[in-house]
Amino acid sequence: MDILKNLKNSVIVFDGAMGTMLQMKGLKTGECPEYYNITHPDIVYEIHKSYIDAGADVIETNTFGANRIKLKAYNLSGDVPLIVRSAVKIAKKAAGDKAVALSMGPIGELMEPFGKLTFDEAYNAFSEVAVEGEKAGADLALIETMSDILEAKAAILAVKENTNLKVICTMTFQEDGRTLMGTDPVTAVVSLQGLGLDAIGVNCSTGPDMMADIVKKMSEVARIPILAQPNAGMPHLKDGKTFYNVSPEQFVHQSKKLLECGASIVGGCCGTTPEFIKLLKNDAYNVEHKSTMRKVTAVSSNTKTVFIGENNPICIIGERINPTGKKRLSAAIKEGKFNILFDEASSQENLGADMLDINIGVPGIDEEKLMPYVVSQIQNIVNLPLQIDSSNVKAIENAVRIVRGKPIINSVSAKEKSLQEVLPIVKKYGTNVIGLTISDEGLPRNAEERLKNAEKIVKTAFDYGIPKEDIIIDCIALTVSSEQTAAIETLKAIKLVKSELGVSTIIGLSNISYGLPERQLINTAFLAMAASYGLDAVIVNPNDKITMDILNASMVLTTRDARCEKYIQTYKKDDKISNISDATIEEKLKKDASQMLYKNILEGKKADIDRLVLEILNEGVEPLSIVDNTIIPALKDVGDKYDKGIYFLPQLLNSAEVVESAFKVLKEKMPKGMGSKGKIILATVEGDIHDIGKNIVKVLLENYGYEVIDLGKDVKPSTIVDELKRTKAPLVGLSALMTTTLNNMEKTIKILRKEHDVKIMVGGAVLTKDYAMKIGADYYGANAQEAVRIADKVFSELNKE
Repeated sequence: MDILKNLKNSVIVFDGAMGTMLQMKGLKTGECPEYYNITHPDIVYEIHKSYIDAGADVIETNTFGANRIKLKAYNLSGDVPLIVRSAVKIAKKAAGDKAVALSMGPIGELMEPFGKLTFDEAYNAFSEVAVEGEKAGADLALIETMSDILEAKAAILAVKENTNLKVICTMTFQEDGRTLMGTDPVTAVVSLQGLGLDAIGVNCSTGPDMMADIVKKMSEVARIPILAQPNAGMPHLKDGKTFYNVSPEQFVHQSKKLLECGASIVGGCCGTTPEFIKLLKNDAYNVEHKSTMRKVTAVSSNTKTVFIGENNPICIIGERINPTGKKRLSAAIKEGKFNILFDEASSQENLGADMLDINIGVPGIDEEKLMPYVVSQIQNIVNLPLQIDSSNVKAIENAVRIVRGKPIINSVSAKEKSLQEVLPIVKKYGTNVIGLTISDEGLPRNAEERLKNAEKIVKTAFDYGIPKEDIIIDCIALTVSSEQTAAIETLKAIKLVKSELGVSTIIGLSNISYGLPERQLINTAFLAMAASYGLDAVIVNPNDKITMDILNASMVLTTRDARCEKYIQTYKKDDKISNISDATIEEKLKKDASQMLYKNILEGKKADIDRLVLEILNEGVEPLSIVDNTIIPALKDVGDKYDKGIYFLPQLLNSAEVVESAFKVLKEKMPKGMGSKGKIILATVEGDIHDIGKNIVKVLLENYGYEVIDLGKDVKPSTIVDELKRTKAPLVGLSALMTTTLNNMEKTIKILRKEHDVKIMVGGAVLTKDYAMKIGADYYGANAQEAVRIADKVFSELNKE
């Protein structure tokens, strides 16, 4: 059943919350909701039927957490097939002629490198659910409540590669408008929609009033329909039961804005019931929904989207990570010494690159293995989108598969073999691709031949289902020392390609001046001319200040820099070191190990940390002095950047990992008993099996010098009490992600207050500051960085006593 075809005529309405209804029907804290498909199929059927009777067009199976990794907490990993098949069977029985969506929620662990979950492990877990769901008769897969676009990507690929199910994916966002991993709504859509999704959207997160802004941002770049499933507001406890603060009538009234902002599929999440869906169904058809399918050329990283073409600034693609003609870089890649690549990545970002070209093509290396490794490391160091540059098709696919975001593949040509090998990868992974205007006949002689080759690339890509917005044509800048008319032919081709084909254009700058003296003069003159002909992107060395200056000035003169904003931002300051090359600055830093340690913590670079710490120690600096004067100030700087929205959770975790390495060396040199700022107990409350947030807090606290006693998840109050008696820890941190366990958090706090004089901080997605204070907590930790501040405050006050 293709329910999505009805979007042409009407709004589609999904059901509401399953968890909320199960709780009403007797699901106890600590019980596995998905196992109700086996033990209480009649209750699950009754819930599904109530949503169908309310008018839902689609009902979701009770399989949100039915993957083997999550079910391990209930010792049910081996029951995935039974649970999924039973869930689909029950839903189909209730659905009648309505559609059944296979619900697939997050695994509940952080993906590498921030956690232990690998891409393949996530992929395999999702594949099992998808395959069983299709066998049982599900009509589509709904991948929902995702906060990591890489985990979402693993789930989407698992469904697409192993089933024929339609696929919808929804993300969940925090109050700051980003996911836990720092992805904004625009970047989420840009990164995922090209993977073959049939719809994309947002669920959980918030009530419908605040969700409207997220939907509006998504609609600015979405090429596919948008689904919105808000909560019934925020949860609160009353008489030991969870309630939500938005009534059915308020929910429906506020949901009208979701449709006006671009959603064409609506439903409910936490706290919504059949009453909500009945009113929503009755009202949805009375609202004219705004469905805009935008066509933009965009690339993305985990946290950032860069738009290419139209009137956007010329995209600056850093060329420095390429061993061609670089003996030192080639040798480092052969020897597996990738620090130089990571330094180049950071340097180019700091110098103004919008994205980075990644090329490690050195003879004798296993590029198919190393390319994804290098890409995974670089994308955790910088916030920039990546361009995967290789002639090895398998290496390209291995890399784009694990990219957090939407990369560019560099490149495909008009040669038949190239088109047949590269375009299927572009289509499958929804990437952008550079179309190199070279054919089987060789290099183009003039602008017309370049246009002809570009037409072939665009047409063949269209046959594969690749939109022209994902194609960027390289009109090839050939060296003018051998053919002086080459430059003007390239410029003419840029204008022709844009006017005739309506696609974006790119050039690699360096080749134009090959074999001539003072190459920079030729390069910059050609770049300025290309800008005037409509160039959209350039592969260039960001460390070449004159070239960057010319580029920035050209964008002003060609109106690509709206209101001269970028130009003013770049040149408004009297920067005393603006004329000093980045390499010179780096050389000076290397002479000061403490400054290099600070810089590496700030940039999340783990390499050489052991050597740097030992070097500082050998200079006679005491271990605690290194902690107080270098490590803690660097972490504070990282925290400040996080607060300002410059850094996001991945950068916090990267820096924490660097500090962890530094501490391993320092602890060996510290006198026994020294080094800890104090003991803190952390626990996820009884009945809650989620511990991602707690684990993140643990990492940061440990790397700020605290000794963390982690009691794990689903922890009884008595266990915390016993640990307090044993350790005398002054601070306890409690976490809860499920609304059903909020009552247990309150209960735990009361027991701790009765037994001990201890400070308590609480955190979790379902908590607010007001609620935290209401249940008796001393502090509310909105995020991991705030938890560190709370710890610092508690122990600072203790030290004063």
